[in-house]
Amino acid sequence: MSKTKIANQNYSLKNFDTIPMLKPHTPLLDGVDSPDDLKKMSTAQLQQLADELREFLLYTTGVSGGHFGSNLGVVELTIALHYVFNSPKDQIVWDVGHQAYPHKILTGRRDKLTTIRSQHGLTAFPERHESEYDTFGVGHSSTAISAGLGMSLAMRYLGKHDKVVSIVGDGAMTGGMAFEAMNDAVQQNADLIVVLNDNDMSISQATGGFSKHLATLWQRGLAVDIDKNGDAIFTKRVISSEDRRIRHYLHMANEALDDWTSRLPNKIVEKLAEKGIPKPSQLETLPEKIANKLIDEVFPENLFKAIGFQYFGPFDGHDVAKLTQVFERVKQLKGAVLVHVHTVKGKGFLPAECDPITYHAITKLKKINPVQEKSVPVDSQKPAPTPAKKYSQVFGEFICDKAATDKQLMAITPAMAEGSGMTEFAKRFASQFFDVAIAEQHAVTLAGGMATQGVKPIVAIYSTFLQRGYDQLIHDVALQNLNVMFAIDRAGLVGEDGATHAGVFDIAFMRTVPNMVIACPKDENECYNLLNTCYEHIGPAAVRYPRGNGIGAEIDKNQAMYPIGKAALEQTIEATAADTSNVAKKVAVLAFGTMVKTAVTACQNLAETYPTTTFFVYNMRFVKPLDSELLDTLLAQNCSIVTLEEHQIMGGAGSAVNEYLVAQAAKTSQTLPTLLNIGIPDKYIAHGSPEQQLADCGLDVAGVVKQMQTILS
Repeated sequence: MSKTKIANQNYSLKNFDTIPMLKPHTPLLDGVDSPDDLKKMSTAQLQQLADELREFLLYTTGVSGGHFGSNLGVVELTIALHYVFNSPKDQIVWDVGHQAYPHKILTGRRDKLTTIRSQHGLTAFPERHESEYDTFGVGHSSTAISAGLGMSLAMRYLGKHDKVVSIVGDGAMTGGMAFEAMNDAVQQNADLIVVLNDNDMSISQATGGFSKHLATLWQRGLAVDIDKNGDAIFTKRVISSEDRRIRHYLHMANEALDDWTSRLPNKIVEKLAEKGIPKPSQLETLPEKIANKLIDEVFPENLFKAIGFQYFGPFDGHDVAKLTQVFERVKQLKGAVLVHVHTVKGKGFLPAECDPITYHAITKLKKINPVQEKSVPVDSQKPAPTPAKKYSQVFGEFICDKAATDKQLMAITPAMAEGSGMTEFAKRFASQFFDVAIAEQHAVTLAGGMATQGVKPIVAIYSTFLQRGYDQLIHDVALQNLNVMFAIDRAGLVGEDGATHAGVFDIAFMRTVPNMVIACPKDENECYNLLNTCYEHIGPAAVRYPRGNGIGAEIDKNQAMYPIGKAALEQTIEATAADTSNVAKKVAVLAFGTMVKTAVTACQNLAETYPTTTFFVYNMRFVKPLDSELLDTLLAQNCSIVTLEEHQIMGGAGSAVNEYLVAQAAKTSQTLPTLLNIGIPDKYIAHGSPEQQLADCGLDVAGVVKQMQTILS
């Protein structure tokens, strides 16, 4: 049975405009060591707790750095979930996980939150080994519904009756995997609650038809509520002109009633006219039959209802009292249920509300040292050195420069325009820019389709996310030898983001694919010109470059072309003493990408200890094809060979070198030289600073020196 009522905002929350430098006073929060402590609180206390939690988040994220806006936006939602559901018996599954800081705080990790993303500290995402409350490890999007469904089906088989709640953002809902799971949940008649955290954002502004669909549901000014018996209640809501979704359909509020009445029977239309309801914001309580008809007629295009989910919402995601009421009632229902809540990314911190893209994540704030605040003599003041460009900036400059002269260039990103350095390109070349939302598989095949028409698509994608489009890379691009370039950002270790975002598998999974070209630049200049080289190449090609800043190399923008598959001798360090055995000792270090600089420094250090050895450092530039002429020469000279890469050893560039040398040695009956592969071992590398991660893998200068000594002694 359906009813109607009017919903109004009946809460207030505290707003902040600065990040506190000192730990704030949080008496309620200090008493929360587990979700059980929430259940003792009144509704008024929950709202106070939300204010304290938000302020504590501001403080701790200022100390540690990390994801920011998304966490501020789910404070009330997280409190309501842990207040109503009995975690960890009830399984709460977070999608992506960058919004799980409040969850960590409320589940016994409050005092460790300032260690997040630092070595040996808390991880940036939910991780099963960290807490029993982290039910599923995440880091990539669109997985929560599948994981939650798996839990629900297994629990049903085992005779358990606990609840499963999957929280997924509207950005993550653009990933096809989410809809695959929803389709299966209905087919399996599973008990599963999906909470759609709709903030009209991913990292960037949400795009596409699904975003417009959610805007339609929100801006009608109507909602499907639930009463204590589990029945639907038809309600109206107040629509704010400040809502970001107004960008989709500014006309919707005035034309919504015409849209409804065009599909309603005349008697219903007449009844509405009698009530004097010209638009949804003036909707009053209606008779029950009309309310039922409105729910059927106004929401027929609701995607979730069409799939087969029971739909409730949209609700204000910052009204903790309302959220707890809804969850208490929804958890009594059977079957697949979706609760649609609207939140504001960066809620409560005014700068983040105004600029949610910039405040998606922040770096650590510098602590104020009173001694440093004293005035400094003018003659000792020096201008700060200009920081080296980020590799994403180099890519952004390249595509703008190239598009200025080549109208065939098409740039594609799966919702990572800012992170990939494409914002300027998107403004200047809007008709050549395609943000496909969080849909990596689609992005790759889209590029393949474009290439069949004679244009040159570039897929700008993080290494860790290209893993999701591997089948498409093989089947839809490489197999057809289509002219697509992949600009692979965040190749290698990624510091504080940890194992979920590390780009340490791409060489292994790409080099086995026929027709692929794989390039690894050593610095910013080489990155720019290898991008140009691979762009001009006819066929599938990839340029992989790391996160963060380069080394400050000056960029020659004459768009040079490097010969594909050719290495360059970076430096020779001649022996300074004669060997008593009269046998010349030679070591060739084949360095890939940014490891070139490390290789040079390591060999310079080793030359002091091993003066009778000559060291050759090669900048390999390409993993595929390898410089076979160089390898043949080294094999003939029986030169000891060291490979150095910021990638998994297993299947990586060093493995490619080994395969070639073993095959050639057998073919030509030559002696196989001493081989040493230096790279990332067969394990996931925990989060920490980039320097700490490199040291952990033995990829800093000291680690490389130590490993090379094993073949020199």
